[in-house]
Amino acid sequence: MYTTIKIMEREVLNQKRDGTVRTIVLENNKIKMEDFEKKIINKVILGDTLKTLKRLPDECIHVAITSPPYNLDMPYLNHKDTLPYDKYLEWMKEVWKETKRVLVKGGRLCINIGENKRQDITYPTYVAFINNCIEMGMLYRGTLIWNKESAAKHTAWGSWKSASNPHVVPRHEYIIVFSKDDWRLNNGDDKSDLTDKEFMDYTRTIWNFAPETRKKVPHPAPFPKELPYRLIKFYSFPGQNILDMFGGSGTTGLVAKQLGRNFVLIDNSEEYCNMAVKRIKDETSQMKLNKKGFISKGDNVAILDMRNSKNFP
Repeated sequence: MYTTIKIMEREVLNQKRDGTVRTIVLENNKIKMEDFEKKIINKVILGDTLKTLKRLPDECIHVAITSPPYNLDMPYLNHKDTLPYDKYLEWMKEVWKETKRVLVKGGRLCINIGENKRQDITYPTYVAFINNCIEMGMLYRGTLIWNKESAAKHTAWGSWKSASNPHVVPRHEYIIVFSKDDWRLNNGDDKSDLTDKEFMDYTRTIWNFAPETRKKVPHPAPFPKELPYRLIKFYSFPGQNILDMFGGSGTTGLVAKQLGRNFVLIDNSEEYCNMAVKRIKDETSQMKLNKKGFISKGDNVAILDMRNSKNFP
């Protein structure tokens, strides 16, 4: 088992393998920025997404990349993916609101979302998310189309070989992108690590790469490494903080670590959190300090348990 940090009332207790305990004092129910940087960065947080976001300090994240539950009855652990549609949108709107708060000025929010079920196609979720984020003052940067290059068999054509009621079968998903308060993101002293080819490829609105398989990553809805890889390189600088508030199998955190960024992942499933930590540790175990001096190895990755805190709002 991996080291687990538990938050109890107004303290964070880090039970290390040698038995010593470190304490983080919380103030006004939020973690101080200095403690966030020392203790929360590069952790997989086990807890409710919205409650956990409310405990993070203001302006601590540079880019948020996530693929939220699509509300399509996927068999997630510890989440019912069949909320009434209005309740689902209300919940997601609160998540976007808190995400905006934790983003720095110029910080980016990247949301990967697919099409609705056939019966809900008249009100696309990605359109609702765009409207929600614009209404709360986010700057809409545009929509990327992820062409999944999928050749999977299907039988949902609607009226077969007839104009009566044929159905379009989606082979794509959307990545909608926003900025907070400013189009520009401050890079401090760091330069972008994008290559010329990457920049030219990523500025195009159609991104072509295959989806991840559930056999390779045992999660109901894993996305491939290529998705966060492109978004992290295109929208952030080395050393910056990347958030995935629906962390799942940990792909965003893994890629962030490999690219010399920091990460914070949140998920309410202990099994998924353990999977994320294992993947990050296993796939970064041979990495060393990169040329900028960022710690790329996953040795400090751990689960931060925030489920049982009595001090949640």
